[in-house]
Amino acid sequence: MFLEELTLKNYRNYEQGYWQFQNKVNVILGENAQGKTNIMESIYVLSMAKSHRTTNDKDFIRWDEDYAKIEGKVGKKNGPIFLQLIISKKGKKAKLNYIEQPKLSSYVGHMNVVMFAPEDLNLVKGSPQIRRRFIDMEIGQVSPVYMHELAQYQKVLQQRNQYLKLLQSKKQTDETFLDVLTQQLVELAAKITLKRYEFIELLQTWAAPIHAEISRGNEQLAIHYCPSIDVLDKQQLSRIVEVYNDKFAKIKQKEIERGTTLIGPHRDDLSFTINGKDVQTFGSQGQQRTTALSLKLAEIDLIFSAIGEYPILLLDDVLSELDDFRQTHLLDAIQGKVQTFVTTTSIDGIEHRVIHDADVYEVVSGQMRRR
Repeated sequence: MFLEELTLKNYRNYEQGYWQFQNKVNVILGENAQGKTNIMESIYVLSMAKSHRTTNDKDFIRWDEDYAKIEGKVGKKNGPIFLQLIISKKGKKAKLNYIEQPKLSSYVGHMNVVMFAPEDLNLVKGSPQIRRRFIDMEIGQVSPVYMHELAQYQKVLQQRNQYLKLLQSKKQTDETFLDVLTQQLVELAAKITLKRYEFIELLQTWAAPIHAEISRGNEQLAIHYCPSIDVLDKQQLSRIVEVYNDKFAKIKQKEIERGTTLIGPHRDDLSFTINGKDVQTFGSQGQQRTTALSLKLAEIDLIFSAIGEYPILLLDDVLSELDDFRQTHLLDAIQGKVQTFVTTTSIDGIEHRVIHDADVYEVVSGQMRRR
């Protein structure tokens, strides 16, 4: 698949803009704070209906305007599709082929993107929250049901935490409602946990050989899912429910004392090992970056294996963060394979055919023009 057309109105520092793109590498040049990343973000938001940079949708709307609009025409093997997202202070409206979608989960998944930004280099050494977000966004690309279940989980979790605080402060004493919320949470948590196990298993399949290739066969990467409950590997859904129920029963009083939910997918993590050693603790910066790069390249193949089309790749200011060898490997991997958008302040010194053959755009003060 590839993005054929992009239209923006009142989006961040873009009053309006319309561009046509080829199914190839598109380089977006510009100094910092001119709007390069805003273009990348708009493509990501068009796909995922949320940003990789902010959780506040109002940030998308240009200063003193009431709404922002992103539209795209996406070329797919079965013909083009048209996507539209309108973000206002009241919320988001999503249209697929000009028909408004009742839920965002029925909109997400029709255009697939893989974003690789400097913050993704923190996948290995950053906080568990970064890794959970990575898992959730990538599973959501190929499983809209997962996004729906995750949203439901967050709602129940919020309710449960509020009620735990009431019990903690003795403003409530009846634990019956807590038990009802716990049961709702367990059903959703078990589904999310199982989906995460399945995803990590697939990601491992694609990432390990990529990492071995980048490391010239010297390193073996393993990805480990670390759930907050004692489930050692992928098991039946009923078994995961059972483990959650047992654990919640045991920690009920502790949760009331602390006023918060102590287990569940919101406490999960990932870990990575190279040749059996933990990368976060013992890995060099180069190994940590190779791991992050391997994960991102694996996503491309994973999405292709799931839907039969390659996603669109967004490389936001990341080439300058990679050394020449990793940079070359990345560019070799995408050559002639995926439509790619690359933002950078300069392409001087990047000696690769992919960049030489690219369409180049320049951004100045919220205006982007083909060079």
